[in-house]
Amino acid sequence: MSGAPGFFIVGQPKCGTTALFEMLRGHPQLHMPVKEPWYFATDRQPLDSEGYPKTLEQYLSLFTGAAPGQLVGEASPVYLMSGVAAGAIAQVRPDARIVAILREPAEFLRSLHLQSVQDHVETEKDLGRAIALEPARREGREIPRHTDRPHELMYSEHVRYVEQLGRYRDVFASEQMLVLIYDDFRADNEATVRQVLRFLGVDAEVPIEPSEANPTVRVRSPRMHELLRSLYLGRGPVAAGAKAVIKTLTPARLRRDAQSALRHRALYAKPHAPDEQVMLGLRRRFKSEVLELSAYLDRDLVSLWGYDEIV
Repeated sequence: MSGAPGFFIVGQPKCGTTALFEMLRGHPQLHMPVKEPWYFATDRQPLDSEGYPKTLEQYLSLFTGAAPGQLVGEASPVYLMSGVAAGAIAQVRPDARIVAILREPAEFLRSLHLQSVQDHVETEKDLGRAIALEPARREGREIPRHTDRPHELMYSEHVRYVEQLGRYRDVFASEQMLVLIYDDFRADNEATVRQVLRFLGVDAEVPIEPSEANPTVRVRSPRMHELLRSLYLGRGPVAAGAKAVIKTLTPARLRRDAQSALRHRALYAKPHAPDEQVMLGLRRRFKSEVLELSAYLDRDLVSLWGYDEIV
């Protein structure tokens, strides 16, 4: 369909998708004005979906600024986990190119959990306990009151790589798909981006600026995190009054910069070392997935990710 993106970065989250998006969007032959419109993942959209496109017309309007000859693209990491996005994309753009990035399961889930705490999706700071809550949460219990993306709390469901890729292989030819490994991207941003550019059929020799977006952090204090979030959103009479005064007296850009600086100083720190027993348990749990993915991609991820030592 004319005007629809010709390529999609479909996920996973916390695997370099934001950094890849930022590095690609500066290319003169690419037009990537927005990240995460989530339009095709109707089964994974936030409960509060205000601001997200609801109709195809609204979705296509996001990309109307493309110059003649530019290839339009978007990045919504939720598309890989979605059960319906692959088929919906294929209906609109059967000739689309698909880019996915995968990461070693235990490190992926650890990073995803930390990001979920930071984004107020998760309140349980301990990864092991958060994963143990999955059965209750699947029944609608133990879900944090402010989360609008409860499906993200089903951590183990994110690690179904072969099933997720299979949904795309069912509707797109193999030459329309590029599956990247996070380790390669981390080791050499530039080489991976040039691989993507060649896959997209655009100039792969343009200057490239390395990028690291959305670094993994931990939340120092969930209570302070929630307090600052309430102030930012204007929840409650005190917070609403304080926000109104700040908004009146302070320019918007200065408010945003101050809020960002305050959050990062007060709330975020480098992650603690992972709980090795939890990580080992996850690797034992997902070893069969890694074996299957290695065969599916015809690449030895078992050795690369150290699963040959997991018994």
